[in-house]
Amino acid sequence: MRIHKEDLEQICRAASNQFDLTESSHQISLLELADSLLDLKYTSPAQLVALAQKEDCPLAFKLAVKLVQSRKYLRQINTPISIGIVFAMWGEHHRLLEKSATNINGENSLLTKVTQLMWACKGTKVDWHLYPVDDGCPHGSFDIANRIANRSTQPEKISVLNLKDGISNNHGPLATLNDVDDSRKGGAIIYGCMQALSDGVDAVIYTDADNSVHMGQLGLILAPFVANNSQVVLGNRKDPRSIVVKQEQRWGIGIKTLRHMQRMVGSPIFSKGIHDTQAAYKLFSREALQHILMKPSVFDFSFDTDWILAAMQHQQSIATVPFVSIDSAAESASIIQGPMSTWLILLKGLVKALRARGADYNKEMAQLIDNEVQTTEDLERIIDLLPDELVNAKDDELGDVQLMSPKALASWLAKVKAKQLITTA
Repeated sequence: MRIHKEDLEQICRAASNQFDLTESSHQISLLELADSLLDLKYTSPAQLVALAQKEDCPLAFKLAVKLVQSRKYLRQINTPISIGIVFAMWGEHHRLLEKSATNINGENSLLTKVTQLMWACKGTKVDWHLYPVDDGCPHGSFDIANRIANRSTQPEKISVLNLKDGISNNHGPLATLNDVDDSRKGGAIIYGCMQALSDGVDAVIYTDADNSVHMGQLGLILAPFVANNSQVVLGNRKDPRSIVVKQEQRWGIGIKTLRHMQRMVGSPIFSKGIHDTQAAYKLFSREALQHILMKPSVFDFSFDTDWILAAMQHQQSIATVPFVSIDSAAESASIIQGPMSTWLILLKGLVKALRARGADYNKEMAQLIDNEVQTTEDLERIIDLLPDELVNAKDDELGDVQLMSPKALASWLAKVKAKQLITTA
């Protein structure tokens, strides 16, 4: 039976505008909605996209359209391909488990990933394997994930790893780590990639342990790799075609200053049109990873920029794609450790990676970061302030030395510090 435009719009209107990462019923309903759209034989992709782009379109319908696009592409792949999906676990003991009265932030995230990947890849030539890696979690994420994996319907597709088992060697990418505490996510992701490469995968996708990135989107990130031979594919939340749901505003107005610093010193990356370096949805080909893992420069939250710079250093082709990201903020590591701790790591790690990878970067800004950004207090001092030069700056202007030079920024930082010292005296 031919589906009329009115019928499709009715399905759209009936979709929910709510999507709670902790509610299993929402996950089930979303896949059912995607399946119903896939079954509409006379509905064109353009019709679905047009409806999803309407301002009043319900969130669930928008998400389902992304999943439909992904599933359709996966079904078109005619050559067998093996994908490893790696994520780090630190403090994930709640989100790994189901939601309950005593575990209100439970997302059942490991089994949810399994369900999503089974849905996306059913009847296709795409094979997948999950690599959850305990990053020295003090709450037993390794044991929890192992128990969950063993009762999964696909236990053979899950390899739960423990970083402490990977740092005993005196050679290889993890040779410089003496203890799991020397890693802050980056070491765990490296270890997962090492195991995936050893298992013979064609590419690895890195994501987060929570449900913020729906694994049913696999086709979206695979498309540039399969169709265009892109060796690195980066999820881009800043793409206008992306769907980004944030639960809260984590930063003060001074975030513009930090981004200005980041983009100026990191111009080798940002000037190439890569505007979202920290999205937890990235694909790296086997070849790209072999270059990246020769000598990692950082093992913390800033490893993303080190990997991007390594790919550039070895002239690997890089593509970006829009995707869906729904903030899982309740137990986010950046919330637990403090947002300024995260930014301290990002700025310091970026400078370290730039130097290690031999990139052509703004050395004056790097020196300013060396001198003026040494503790979280240095960032907390300015996060609720903003230099006049940046007040009216647009996001795409940040990082331009003509907007505010390192010298001008250093002068402003000195004035802020002096004024606050007088105030607290």
